[in-house]
Amino acid sequence: MPNELHISSAFDRDLEGVQALVLKMGGLVEAALLDAALALESRDDALAAKIRKGDKAIDALEEQINVEAARIIALRAPTARDLRTVLTVMKIAAALERCGDYAKNLAKRSVVLSQMAQVPGAAGAIRRMAKAVQLQIKDALDSLIQRDVALATEVRARDAEIDQMYNALFREFLTHMMEDPRNISACMHLHFIAKNIERVGDHATGIAEQVIYLISGSLPEEARPKADVTSTSDLAGRG
Repeated sequence: MPNELHISSAFDRDLEGVQALVLKMGGLVEAALLDAALALESRDDALAAKIRKGDKAIDALEEQINVEAARIIALRAPTARDLRTVLTVMKIAAALERCGDYAKNLAKRSVVLSQMAQVPGAAGAIRRMAKAVQLQIKDALDSLIQRDVALATEVRARDAEIDQMYNALFREFLTHMMEDPRNISACMHLHFIAKNIERVGDHATGIAEQVIYLISGSLPEEARPKADVTSTSDLAGRG
């Protein structure tokens, strides 16, 4: 029995360590997203460059998490729920890495937009959307650490709100383009940015769903609430 307790305690410490790395990674992603929106609004090319450079740290953390998770599986041979926890952490790290890519893409486009005439109100609306998505990521990760199904379910429900914000921006950009063709280039870049942020929201929702799976053993049966009514193709690639 003492040996079993020792093994269990060692596994718990390993798991706490890898979850701490996930939280650190999430913090970097949250900061990158907010900073990208700030760089757009303030036309700060130096901040945009810092975000792009910082993506390497996010990528490195994902690699470290995968290495640690593989070590835990090899040394501890976790079963059932313990194995599910390790695999969930790996999936969440992968989602965060993609979110970091989207933030980097935002920063790239903000540099291009800083050379163009501003579209009235667009940067502020983008910043508000980015803040809403950043809170989604934060709450999704909090639900992981707290093992809080209710919080994860709430995060999942908020995906529709993010979609509505994206829809409103999409219509606004269309209006600007129709009113003045000189706005087309800037509005296309702004649309890509809004779509990237909406995709980060999708990943935050996916993290919340992984938490629900971790705790309950099954993914939500009902369809994810969606409110994206645009008919655009997937133009927002990773940068």
